[in-house]
Amino acid sequence: MARTDRLYDLIQILRDGRLHRAQDIADKLGVSLRTVYRDMETLSASGVPIEGERGRGYQATAAISLPPLNLTLTELEALHLGLSVVGEAGDSELQSAARSLSAKIDALLPEDRSTPPQGWGAAVYPFAEAARGYQHMPPLRGAIRARQKIKVQLDTGEDIIRPLALDYWGRIWTVTVWSETQRDFKVLRLDQIQNLRVLPQLFVAEAGTTLADFRALSG
Repeated sequence: MARTDRLYDLIQILRDGRLHRAQDIADKLGVSLRTVYRDMETLSASGVPIEGERGRGYQATAAISLPPLNLTLTELEALHLGLSVVGEAGDSELQSAARSLSAKIDALLPEDRSTPPQGWGAAVYPFAEAARGYQHMPPLRGAIRARQKIKVQLDTGEDIIRPLALDYWGRIWTVTVWSETQRDFKVLRLDQIQNLRVLPQLFVAEAGTTLADFRALSG
């Protein structure tokens, strides 16, 4: 498993806010305890709000919080899109400036950071990789507002989804959906969506398929 994918899976485990033993996390991810400890240090240094220590366990203290900059998710989306474009430019000075600015933004976003940032955006989640997901944000956002179904192409095949919410966690953007193909909730990483097409069909809120239902199951 690629390190980026493992870190994402680790974030998903911690999102429930409960205390998780390192050994349980290692067993679930199929890695060593040393790898879990190292990944926890990486996430903490990158601004993901985590509390815990070896021998006691780890838990996320909060989801992403924006008050220090008073940014909306849409504003944050625009900022990251701009940084990804500049970060992939041919001008080495601009590339360096984009990565420096990314680190400064990451340092300001979490309210309860305990350690300084160490380049989550550049080192662990490269601009080029992140940019692949940014292109899907406008149609996803529009479909969420209009309650339109979407056909997505993933590595695992096609799926018809009902997009429910865009979320941001540790420089990873995801979309929570109800999968009509699997008849279950899914959380998709935007950079792993190969392509999508907004369908003309609308969906209505049905019991067991709403964002509130997903949060109740995840709580």
